[in-house]
Amino acid sequence: MRPRTVLAWLVHLYTASGLICAAAMAILIVRGGDEAFRAVFALMVVTTVVDATDGWLARKVRVKEVLPGFDGRTLDDLIDFHVYTSLPLLLLWRARILPDSLQWLLLVPLLASAYGYSQTNAKTADGFFLGFPSLWNAVAFYLYFLETPVWLSAAAIVFFSTLTFVPTRYLYASRGGPFARVITVGGVVWTLLVVLVLARPASERHTLALVSMIYPVLYLALSWTIGRRFPAGVRADQSAPL
Repeated sequence: MRPRTVLAWLVHLYTASGLICAAAMAILIVRGGDEAFRAVFALMVVTTVVDATDGWLARKVRVKEVLPGFDGRTLDDLIDFHVYTSLPLLLLWRARILPDSLQWLLLVPLLASAYGYSQTNAKTADGFFLGFPSLWNAVAFYLYFLETPVWLSAAAIVFFSTLTFVPTRYLYASRGGPFARVITVGGVVWTLLVVLVLARPASERHTLALVSMIYPVLYLALSWTIGRRFPAGVRADQSAPL
């Protein structure tokens, strides 16, 4: 095999490592308990780092040119649906964030994410997510560590599920665009804070988790600010790049 071919397959293998993490996460969720759940969130951090960097590596190696018969984006979407949606929702179920009478609400984000991932313009031509990008790993993290009341947990699940269907642009830092540097640097700081939450004693986690919320709130605020520049329903192929 040519060196470029080997490198291209190594990039795909790097992407596929997220699937191995997903398998470990499923085992830990079934096991249950705070220690197992914290390990799951740690693996979510790992898969997020992989997801944030594999696209850059793929473009550097030019995997589409070297391996035109293998679609790395399909592999990436397959893994993303597990680590960003199905497994975080499974954790919320296993951790009993909602009482038995409301567990059915977890089907709402599951179906909403299936809709979002199936949209041809889920990632726009000018480098944005269209609709809430199914970041249920982050939602699960805060519902678990902040120990939110049931009504707030249920409201958050319904709220973000609904945003999946609203064609608003969300910043996609690894593709560049407005505030890309701010989002990238903030994402690194946020990741370190999440790791700190997972590593510290239970008595300190709530405060650290609240502090770490500055980043996702900033991300949503900036994304919605950008989204206001476009009328609802405008797709990437109908709008001029920002």
